[in-house]
Amino acid sequence: MSQSLAAVGTAAGQVAELALIGDLARPSRLTVADLHAWPQHRAQVSFECATSGIQHHTFTGPLLHDVLSAAGPAFDPVRRKDRLRFLIAVRGADGHHALLSWAEIDPDFGRAPVLLAVTLDDTPLDRAGPQLVLPQDRCGARHISGIEAIRVDGGYPATNGAR
Repeated sequence: MSQSLAAVGTAAGQVAELALIGDLARPSRLTVADLHAWPQHRAQVSFECATSGIQHHTFTGPLLHDVLSAAGPAFDPVRRKDRLRFLIAVRGADGHHALLSWAEIDPDFGRAPVLLAVTLDDTPLDRAGPQLVLPQDRCGARHISGIEAIRVDGGYPATNGAR
């Protein structure tokens, strides 16, 4: 890609898109409007920002788990331990990255209410793109603005007999 997805989306007044890629049966490109198809959750979040101190915001959007589950991650859903080898890499338009494990967001494990926010303090994020919001994090370093891509990676098989 010569231009970022978010940059293409915001040029000429269009909406931003994010790409769901990696080990998925149904990779896709989604806009904020597309993310309204999932149940919306609201979270009042306080976190510490290294550059601007304590932040207080209200976000709404679908759960990351719901969106990624609909994309068909390439694990056997019946085998709980198979899910544990999957990582989720999130990249923002500003180059900021965050990494989560599938277990963090899976209802059978951490059940963290991680959002793909479509509003920030009741302001729609259609042009800026969705934000990754981790309400459980005290530090805001994993909050990603203007998400360009979410990669699901299951390339971490269990090692048999390795030390």
